[in-house]
Amino acid sequence: MTPEPAGEDQPEVTFAPGGYGRGVPAGVGSAKGEAFSRFGSYIGLSAFPGNRTALERSARTLEAPDDVMRLLAALPDGEIFENAAQAWEASEGRNA
Repeated sequence: MTPEPAGEDQPEVTFAPGGYGRGVPAGVGSAKGEAFSRFGSYIGLSAFPGNRTALERSARTLEAPDDVMRLLAALPDGEIFENAAQAWEASEGRNA
């Protein structure tokens, strides 16, 4: 699937926010990329935008493992996350 080019006043289109695409350091296929993918797979899209509580609720519903729940519990309180990449960047997982 090829995205339509961005308009003059719009940012470039990307399928992987935060630089997690294939062929980039920490991207798809790398250990960090796979950890990010696993983390994000336990947060439903309906949780975004959402705070730590909303993300934890979604992850519990999707039966997230303890390590994912620990990462979510350590997110800053009161911050709103627009997507899994933002939550991952704010989590301890990005340093794994």
